[in-house]
Amino acid sequence: MEALFLLVPLSVGVVFAAIWFFFGASDNGQFDDLVGPGWRVLQDDDRPQIPAKKSDEVA
Repeated sequence: MEALFLLVPLSVGVVFAAIWFFFGASDNGQFDDLVGPGWRVLQDDDRPQIPAKKSDEVA
């Protein structure tokens, strides 16, 4: 019974902290684009990022 006097306020504090972190991340734009990163993984981008020099090309 004595453990409840510690665990109930502690669990209420953890819930309020989780809600505070969630709304803080939401206000900072963490959840603005949830679909874009998933589509970027599927896009085919086989081109090199830096263009090759003319002397490095093989005929």
